[in-house]
Amino acid sequence: MNTTVVVRPVSEADAESLGRVHAACWHETYDHLLSQAALSQLRPQRLAAMWRRFTTQGPEYRQSVVLVDDEIVGFAGSGPCRDNDLPTEHELFFMYLLDAHHGTGIGQQLFDSVVDPGPSSLWVAADNPRAHAFYARNGYLADGQERTEEVLGETLHEVRLVRS
Repeated sequence: MNTTVVVRPVSEADAESLGRVHAACWHETYDHLLSQAALSQLRPQRLAAMWRRFTTQGPEYRQSVVLVDDEIVGFAGSGPCRDNDLPTEHELFFMYLLDAHHGTGIGQQLFDSVVDPGPSSLWVAADNPRAHAFYARNGYLADGQERTEEVLGETLHEVRLVRS
């Protein structure tokens, strides 16, 4: 069976599908870091509304989706670094791929669509070994910066990774 993989920019028409995939990815990614009560707050409709707003951002922001056989299975976004100390000019804001597609090479295609070669930074959950391994393969190293983010009413410990 031939599988068709397409990576393309996000469009407003993707909002509903992105809401569903976004919620599913968070359940898969954070089920060991956040309580089920917190994760149950995720509403695909609210996430879809957020995606509609994201599609109107300026050209300095890049957001892509990856489709497998015409179904969105992941998404990523990047733009100007938001950190006050500006470790790099460019930051990967988010990247999520449904678990069923991990290890297929699709994640690398998605990453490459929003992050150019060269310096960039990102924040990742400290307890996310799969993501840390992926980013290490792409040249990222922890720079010692850490933060605690409030997510769905709970705290999530994150570390910053930087590629020089």
